[in-house]
Amino acid sequence: MSTTLARDAGDTLLLRAEQIRETEMARLLQRTPGSARLYERAARRLPFGVVSSFQKMQPYPIYLSRGRGSHVWDQDGTEYLDFHCGFGAMVVGHAHPRIVEAIHEAASRGTHFAVTTESAVAFGEEICRRYNLEMLRFANSGTEATMDAIRVARAATGRDVVCKIEGSYHGHHDSVMFSVIPNADVMGGRARPASAPVSKGMVKDAGKYIEVVPFNDAGHLERVLGERGSEIACLIMEPAMMNIGIVPPESGYLQRVRELCTKHAVVLIYDEIKTGFTIAAGGATERFGVQPDLVCLAKAIAGGLPAAAFGGREDLMRLIERGVSQMGTYNGNPLVSHVGLVTLTELLTPPAYRQFGRIGTRLAEGCQAAIDRYGIPAHTVDLGAKGCVSYRATPMKSYRDFLDTRPELFAASYPWLLNRGIFMT
Repeated sequence: MSTTLARDAGDTLLLRAEQIRETEMARLLQRTPGSARLYERAARRLPFGVVSSFQKMQPYPIYLSRGRGSHVWDQDGTEYLDFHCGFGAMVVGHAHPRIVEAIHEAASRGTHFAVTTESAVAFGEEICRRYNLEMLRFANSGTEATMDAIRVARAATGRDVVCKIEGSYHGHHDSVMFSVIPNADVMGGRARPASAPVSKGMVKDAGKYIEVVPFNDAGHLERVLGERGSEIACLIMEPAMMNIGIVPPESGYLQRVRELCTKHAVVLIYDEIKTGFTIAAGGATERFGVQPDLVCLAKAIAGGLPAAAFGGREDLMRLIERGVSQMGTYNGNPLVSHVGLVTLTELLTPPAYRQFGRIGTRLAEGCQAAIDRYGIPAHTVDLGAKGCVSYRATPMKSYRDFLDTRPELFAASYPWLLNRGIFMT
């Protein structure tokens, strides 16, 4: 009887979610004619009508025209509170007066020389200080940073295989475009997750150089390294998964991962593209207290300008002086270096992180109270300047728990929030 009642309650919830989605989507389309018109124009020249496939939405994305502080405005002039924050890159807010001033300061001196400047050196020193890195190099995107870090790891070990976490995204290069959001029919069994390619156009046998493991399962990693450790160059991972909402590491997990990588001489790479400079001054490395061999950084690194970096142990980074290619015309250019340095030294300060913590906890507690009040099968996660609501009654431990979430509830919440002045994607 209880199972039947639960099933009936679930069916009722999904029916209500669909009704909300239809009603709210109709309202959204009615009030965003400017976005509809711009989509028609954009789609003639830009695939999906957007500049990155992450931005595509049905039936069209909401196009923004400006932002200030925590607010953004769409093509029709509608104002929203921005809970998207440029995929987390805009942790300091839009058009922050000091960022605008820093951009003018740098631009007045020249935005690009393809020559290293003192501002790049100082920016690098500050990142190294925060992350306890011995050396680093700059790049322009998270994809470049993870690509370069993996190349260094392969050169250091003489091995080819990359181990990655099932359900994690590390950029759109062929070394990591596997098992990002795999469907149940291609992801393989729990005992041996498959290396499921994400994109057409990838090298057909690239999957043989990928080993996929679940998050929060040190025992599984131990078995894989015991079997293939001599082939595996690196383990690249988010210390807290952020591709499927937020999945924090369980107690002792990261410490055990560190021990296993050291034992098998596997380079441990933290992808801190999302956690970097957001969940602590030194990101997840500082917050969880486990030092990797290499760290990859981007997004919030430079006040919203396109910048990235990777760095770590000196013996690994010195390989760039001994045959490992790492280049980029715009790497560490004076514009992003100056703005990045200002961002880290003047804005993302200890008081700022205390404020992130207070606001994040207040928001998470408020969301959880509403979830509990209305009996919604969802939970919140609170992690510094990061947080989420996941439509699953209990917290997730790995990607396969994500498959139990209710996409119908997200589909209803997306237009509902937009219609009430909350910008999400």
